[in-house]
Amino acid sequence: MRQAGRYLPEYRKVRAEAGNFLALCYNHKLAAEVTLQPWRRFGTDAVILFADILLIPDALGQKVAYVEGDGPTLDPIRDSAGVTKLRLAGFEHRLGPVFETVAKVKAGVDGKTAVIGFAGAPWTVAAYMVEGGGSAQFSAPRLWAYRDPSAFQTLIDLLVEATVRYLAAQVRAGADVVQLFDTWAGLLAANQFRQFCILPTQQIVRALKAEFPSLPIIGFPKGANAVLEDYARETGVDAVSLDVQVPPAVAATLAPTVALQGNLDPLAVVAGGQRMKEETEQILRAIPAARHVFNLGHGFLPETPPAHVEVLAEMLREWKPGG
Repeated sequence: MRQAGRYLPEYRKVRAEAGNFLALCYNHKLAAEVTLQPWRRFGTDAVILFADILLIPDALGQKVAYVEGDGPTLDPIRDSAGVTKLRLAGFEHRLGPVFETVAKVKAGVDGKTAVIGFAGAPWTVAAYMVEGGGSAQFSAPRLWAYRDPSAFQTLIDLLVEATVRYLAAQVRAGADVVQLFDTWAGLLAANQFRQFCILPTQQIVRALKAEFPSLPIIGFPKGANAVLEDYARETGVDAVSLDVQVPPAVAATLAPTVALQGNLDPLAVVAGGQRMKEETEQILRAIPAARHVFNLGHGFLPETPPAHVEVLAEMLREWKPGG
């Protein structure tokens, strides 16, 4: 959940050295450094790879750029002809620096700290590829999925294969856990949610488990709270990451099925103080500790004071169930 990022002064220094965001993602030395920065500062129990979900379309041959202050821009794909221009040939080679980052991070931790690899889930990655950038509603991919579901499914199928290859290579490089971020899952209507979120995730999980049977896989279908139980039951993920809108007591009902990750509001960390403490304790009391990995419900915000994160980390280290 953006463990490393603009809220850390040491990150901003490395980011400036890299020159641009994609250059940072593809520089294994610098990407490993920013991955390890929060671990060194806060003593986290896991480190999550510093990369970006749009490295997959970039490696497939779609032009991706990041404009400072505006986020990602992509040459949009709106039809089957656009999909046919994407290439899996050489895909892993182009992403080689990411796998070098994983290996370097693995070598840099103490052997007791888990390394989490990740990818964007097919629907969310497709949403950016079709829209051409960020959007509140991602109308272009949703309309394409309605008007020509077969062609859109072709893009999703390609992304399923690419994601399996990408995550498998991360595991071979040293990742102990992998996470699928479906940031825009909550925009899908019920039928589309099953077709473009649940089923692709299920396919990815099955493929990865076939090669790595004991690999823990976390799924994050942000905003899909009404169908969270279906997602947990049908995808085969080992854990579900919770966004801030999932009440902890409701989330706890899923604990017998999957482990849970989450879900403190990032703004509570910005606020800090007693309110952060109360919100944190509410979550800790509601979700069984043995089935819970404490985390935020989305990424750290740039305005987060690092001192507040230090207090949060210490609070979690001192927490005792029933405390």
